[in-house]
Amino acid sequence: MSNYEIREHDVLVIGAGGAGLRAAIEASAQGLKVGLVCKSLLGKAHTVMAEGGIAAAMATVDARDGWQTHFRDTMIGGKYLNNWRMAQLHAQEAPECVNELERWGAVFDRTHDGKILQRAFGGHTYKRLCHVGDRTGLELIRTLQDKGVHSGIDVYMECTISRLLKDGDKIAGAFGYFREDGRYILFKAKAIILATGGVGRAFSVTSNSWEYTADGHALAYEAGADLIDMEFVQFHPTGMVWPPGVRGILVTEAVRGEGGKLRNSDGERFMFKYLPEATKADYAADETEAERWLEDTLAGKLRTDYRRPPELSTRDNVARAIYTEVKAGRGSPHGGVFLDISYQPADRVRKKLPSMYHQFKDLADVDITKGPMEVGPTMHYIMGGIKVDADTAESKVPGLFAAGECSGGMHGANRLGGNSLSDLIVFGRRAGRGAADYAARQSGLPKISDAEVKAAIDELEAPFKRASGPNPYKLQLKMHEIAGSSFGIFREEADMQKGLADLEKLKEEIKQVGCSGGKNYNPGWHLCRDLSNMLIAVEAIGRSAQSRKESRGAHSRLDFPETDDNLGHENTAVSHAGGGQMKLVKTPLSEMPAELKDLLKKKETAHA
Repeated sequence: MSNYEIREHDVLVIGAGGAGLRAAIEASAQGLKVGLVCKSLLGKAHTVMAEGGIAAAMATVDARDGWQTHFRDTMIGGKYLNNWRMAQLHAQEAPECVNELERWGAVFDRTHDGKILQRAFGGHTYKRLCHVGDRTGLELIRTLQDKGVHSGIDVYMECTISRLLKDGDKIAGAFGYFREDGRYILFKAKAIILATGGVGRAFSVTSNSWEYTADGHALAYEAGADLIDMEFVQFHPTGMVWPPGVRGILVTEAVRGEGGKLRNSDGERFMFKYLPEATKADYAADETEAERWLEDTLAGKLRTDYRRPPELSTRDNVARAIYTEVKAGRGSPHGGVFLDISYQPADRVRKKLPSMYHQFKDLADVDITKGPMEVGPTMHYIMGGIKVDADTAESKVPGLFAAGECSGGMHGANRLGGNSLSDLIVFGRRAGRGAADYAARQSGLPKISDAEVKAAIDELEAPFKRASGPNPYKLQLKMHEIAGSSFGIFREEADMQKGLADLEKLKEEIKQVGCSGGKNYNPGWHLCRDLSNMLIAVEAIGRSAQSRKESRGAHSRLDFPETDDNLGHENTAVSHAGGGQMKLVKTPLSEMPAELKDLLKKKETAHA
């Protein structure tokens, strides 16, 4: 058997973004030995791309806000498919988690009287997003990284985990390799927390960076955990569309939160046409009313009678509207629409949106203080993920926990902007505590068989023995085509049937994928493993989407355009059925307490 090093920890955290760092800090604070594995370099986490802010009902800008309203907005945005307990804990604990970040050194933008400043975002009733210009995720990572490296956590950078190992039915460790030279490493651990992020690289147009290859989803699935709500893929309405080399890079929702207007090629502010009847009363009825909100935002005033501009509708709705405008021939020259904030003072734009100013200037040679941006939908986030207990973040596999985007349930059918960062720290903290409690109850490290380790090594080395097999990059292009054409913004039965059939053929090709050369700096070898993970995610998305015969949140079917109330009481769950087969079942939502049901019935909810 090939040589490999062995490391032992009480708790191993896989993923070093906001959720992973917060989990590691919490587990370490319980006095346990903690290891933190990151696929890239520490600090280069996808969390930094969450630019607009962190949602928490601090009520520093609007005193009417409170956790009850935040809970209600989250449930409405998720079309009531959320795990209600997760949404409740999230809304209740987010303010304290933000205060905790501040105590650890996070520097937020301020109101005139020194409180944390909050801005508007789509789907939020009040101005609720605490922010640092448009670099909020970067500040969160900086703060957590500084706190983490002083907590005695062992960090393993540029390390990919390929397989979770078990002792009977419980987690025993993980096997992986260092990306630099292919050295193998075996981690023995009493508990493992997955915080690996999303699945975006399975799609061709995505805001996600190269690390997002569904690692956590696939590792948990293969270890026996359930994946829920995988049909709900969020296409962020505003990604860059030009030039081609940067297509899909995120244009933060903060642009619209600060007053950015969406227009088509006819100059029409089109979002007024696309407000759903159920939420139309929450938004300005016409451009005159919307302008009042913008004027007061620019003046720093707070109105209690305004209604939000239509651009601040939920992400699923705005993305579909942009897609529809482009399809109808009213798009921008490069296949998007126009997002304009250039009517505002240039100094204000540069102050509020520094990253966006430099991003467009450097990458597209566009000065957003002088003209509009071209934007279009980009695959951004997946609401679906590993099914976990709300209070402990533990999956059904003993000793396996998950937090952040790779976990499911919190966001239901559609995530509100800003809820991702607060999700990371609320459930990162809970996962760290839950894993620490579990590890403390274990008498010693679980046992790992040599056979399991050998199987993990054989799997990683197999592509070198098939050097003449299919090229991994060509197979990834096939996957992109299937995911985009069959499981994109709009879906219908015939396309999904074809997509699933094509996936079965692709599955056989991936089994034979090959690469040449050595293990040193060999991205083709890395992709051979990533393909298997992404395939699981795309199949889970496809099978879940085909089974949901309605349109709800981010799941839009042309053949079932209406929402079916009868389908609003169950989640879709997929699990490993053995023999390479995927099993799909419907699981009913747990009963919500009466006091929370009452909150959902109220238009306004006063905070406690």
